[in-house]
Amino acid sequence: QLLDAKGSLSLAQTWHALQLQQAKAQMSNMVPKEEFEQLQNSLREEQCKAQQLQENLQRQAEQLRRQLIRTQEEHEHLLQAGMEHSVRSAETVLAERAAQLKDTQAQLSRNELLIRDLREENRGFAMALQAAELKQKSTEEKKQLLEEQASALKQLIGKITPASLS
Repeated sequence: QLLDAKGSLSLAQTWHALQLQQAKAQMSNMVPKEEFEQLQNSLREEQCKAQQLQENLQRQAEQLRRQLIRTQEEHEHLLQAGMEHSVRSAETVLAERAAQLKDTQAQLSRNELLIRDLREENRGFAMALQAAELKQKSTEEKKQLLEEQASALKQLIGKITPASLS
């Protein structure tokens, strides 16, 4: 009986190990649907933000271009009219607007870098989450296997104990 029980236990352990390997192989090729959808949504949101920032910059650049053209036209008109004082004022306004454009472009560059950093950080979080989930699943599977082995050992001990007493 002991040899039969040992053989049954060994067979069960081998079968469970094979099932565990198959399950691990299947799980390693899968990304949870919710996580995939969350990552897709995050990517869409980041792309929308980047698109909005780009559109804002283009609008601001167009406005500044128009303002620059108007300022240049005003500058030419003032030169033709001979108003040197007004010309200096227009040049100051032009310089301020050019500085604003540079500031806006610098802000866009910073925003683009922030978006890239956020994407990288999101990728890191997703990878860490996936690793943690895989580790948790592996731990749960090991726990289940140990519980099954403990149950099998209890049964085996239950069978051995009466036989040894008699």
